[in-house]
Amino acid sequence: MQSSSITKEGKAKGGIKVKVREWIKDLFIAFIVAMVVRTFFIQAFRIPSESMVPTLLAGDHLLVEKITYRFREPRRGEVIVFKFPLDKDKDYIKRVIGLPGDIVEIRNKVVYLNGKPLKEPYTIHIDPNVIPKELSPRDFFGPVKVPENSFFVMGDNRDNSFDSRFWGFVPKKDVIGKALIIYLSIDTKAKSPLGWVRWNRIGKVIH
Repeated sequence: MQSSSITKEGKAKGGIKVKVREWIKDLFIAFIVAMVVRTFFIQAFRIPSESMVPTLLAGDHLLVEKITYRFREPRRGEVIVFKFPLDKDKDYIKRVIGLPGDIVEIRNKVVYLNGKPLKEPYTIHIDPNVIPKELSPRDFFGPVKVPENSFFVMGDNRDNSFDSRFWGFVPKKDVIGKALIIYLSIDTKAKSPLGWVRWNRIGKVIH
C-alpha cells in the first residue's frame, strides 16, 4: 500500500512538472508572437500631453500600425508616431503638414503651404495673443523648404505644441507608424474613479 501511494505521488508530481513546462512554453511563444507583432505590425502608445487636442487627449491609449509606410510615404494630414529627433529614446506623435519639397510658412498663426493658406479643420488655438517672430517661431515661421526624405509636423493644439517649428524636420527613417485607433481613454482628472474611462472615445479612428 505504501509503495502504491508513493507511485501515485510521483506521477502527480510528474504531471505537475509537465504542465509547468507546457505553461512556460506557451508563455514563451506568446511573448515571441507579441514581440513580433510589436516590432513589425502594431504597437500601443499612450498620449501624455495636450499637444494634439482636440484629435487626441492626454490619457488616450492608441494603436499605431507599422505596415502602411513600408509600402508608401506618409501623406499630408496623417497623424504619425516618430522618434523625437533631439532624443531618439522618446516617441512623439504629430500631424504631417509638409512633405519633401513643400514650402512651409506661418503668418499670424495661419499655415501657408506653397504660398496658399492650408485648410486645417482639426486645429485649435487656445491663446489669442500673437507672439512676434523675433521672440518665438510659434505664430510666425519660415518660409522653409522641407528637405528630401523628411517631413514637417505640427500638433493640432497649435499654441501648445513643441513641434517642427521649434526643432526642425522628421527624417523618414525615424517614422514609426501611422496612428490608427483609440482602444482606451483614461481621464485621471475625473472626480470619481467611475468617470475615469472616457467611453465615448473608445474605438475612435484617428483622422
